[in-house]
Amino acid sequence: MRITDTSDLWWKNAVVYCLDVETFMDWNGDGHGDFEGLANRLDYLSDLGITCLWLMPFFPTPDRDDGYDITDFYNVDDRLGHLGDVVELVRSATDRGIRVIADLVVNHTSDKHPWFLAARSSRTSPFRDYYVWRDEPPKHAAASVFPGEESGVWAFEKKTKQYYLHRFYRHQPDLNVANPRVREEIGKVLGFWLELGISGFRVDAVPFFLEDDAGSKDFGDGHDYLRELMELVSRRRGDAILLGEVNLPFAQQLTYFGGTDGDELTMQFDFESMQRLYLSLVRGDARPLARMLAKRPKLAVRSQWANFVRNHDELTLDKLSDAERQEVFAAFGPEERMRVYNRGIVRRLPPMLDGDPRRIRMVYSLLFSLPGTPVLFYGEELGMGENLDAGGRSAVRTPMQWTDGEHGGFSSAQASDLPNPVTVGPFGPDHINANAARHDPDSLLHFMQKLISRYRASAEIGWGELTILSQPHTGVLAHRVTGSFGSMVALHNFTPDALTVPLKLDGTNGDTRLVDLLHDQVTTVSDTGEADLTLDGYGYRWLRVLDPGSRRLS
Repeated sequence: MRITDTSDLWWKNAVVYCLDVETFMDWNGDGHGDFEGLANRLDYLSDLGITCLWLMPFFPTPDRDDGYDITDFYNVDDRLGHLGDVVELVRSATDRGIRVIADLVVNHTSDKHPWFLAARSSRTSPFRDYYVWRDEPPKHAAASVFPGEESGVWAFEKKTKQYYLHRFYRHQPDLNVANPRVREEIGKVLGFWLELGISGFRVDAVPFFLEDDAGSKDFGDGHDYLRELMELVSRRRGDAILLGEVNLPFAQQLTYFGGTDGDELTMQFDFESMQRLYLSLVRGDARPLARMLAKRPKLAVRSQWANFVRNHDELTLDKLSDAERQEVFAAFGPEERMRVYNRGIVRRLPPMLDGDPRRIRMVYSLLFSLPGTPVLFYGEELGMGENLDAGGRSAVRTPMQWTDGEHGGFSSAQASDLPNPVTVGPFGPDHINANAARHDPDSLLHFMQKLISRYRASAEIGWGELTILSQPHTGVLAHRVTGSFGSMVALHNFTPDALTVPLKLDGTNGDTRLVDLLHDQVTTVSDTGEADLTLDGYGYRWLRVLDPGSRRLS
């Protein structure tokens, strides 16, 4: 289904904020965050400027994989609230101009899900084919998503004497998406939450979801099925989105967008550029990132890249070469406990950059200046750190830091009742919390509010096309975004040295002004379209290109 109406492509200049209800705000004092607590923090999120709230799984769960092991796709875990709380949250968020999207996790279920309990009970169960079974595992089975934690992807079921597929944990059996009944159930799940006001879904691990592991002749083309899901979402709610987790090279990602038709996933995370960002940070060399950004394929109008610095999983470095990965490990994950799966780091950005405010702000300035839609993970706006004692991915999923009080103001419960330990040390709530940041005009929070404001006032970032600008400094990334709304130039210095950057800007002359949106400066371009721009060490500048007669606000 090709969408030609671009009047309400709200995601093109949205600001997405990801959070786990369980670790955001505990309102009833039982140790777990809840929907009531989140609802009472919507004004904080509104003041920050976010326009789309992405909720990690909040469904009933045994909670062996932070909620990604689901026992009921149509309900809410009773520790977090109930369906009425979700409806009230969506209504309250909408009143503040914030849309809500939810995690769609349909690769697998929990092994405690009623479907699997029935399926494992008998080979003749009507739910047997909801999952993938084999008498013997394939000789060349794929590796587990979690190497070191799972030795394979097939587990033996003693009662029925067959193996079931689990590409994630063995307590998360894979659904058989080739089964029409499973596809029907997935459609019902989408329709159910859309009826409750959800504006779309972040689709978990899309490539795994579309693989045909049952060997069914009826599976068809996985991309045809993805188009069907997008059509369903669009029919039920015309402005709803599918934000896909597709950690693949650009050429393959393009097929998940639906190519030039843009009729599959609405947005995808740019894992390729994110990983080169960290390589550039380690080297003080912007070229790895610049080269990858230049390779981004042209997308359909309705399609969009989702840019991010960190997410709720490990900082995956799987697209780097072995030598490059070890280079980033040595700088940002020197201890064994900081790494997982031989591919990722379980730390947040500020500790990796030794808390250097210049580098931290430069990175977030870059995030918001890149073409696409920025995605924040809760606490990034404060500069929160990780707690490595939590272990693995949980290290970055610590409770939100609201105050310098007990448990960072997250909960009044005992520490033993919290879902994860609170971060301690220089990045803990004694030093970094929302209450203190709100009253400090020089805080990272206020800087992020400014970035969001400037981003939202610069429609070309979300809608325009990217050009990497030539200049002589290997440590500088200079790019330009141009669209029908206007043009902006951004400069980011990956080195500690102050620099002067000479630029040649096509289509400009002596009447052109470059208005700095972050530093209240104006630079005039020469008659030949040239300008010399200064950058502090780890400096950053956003420059709106204004021609004579332009009516844009600066």
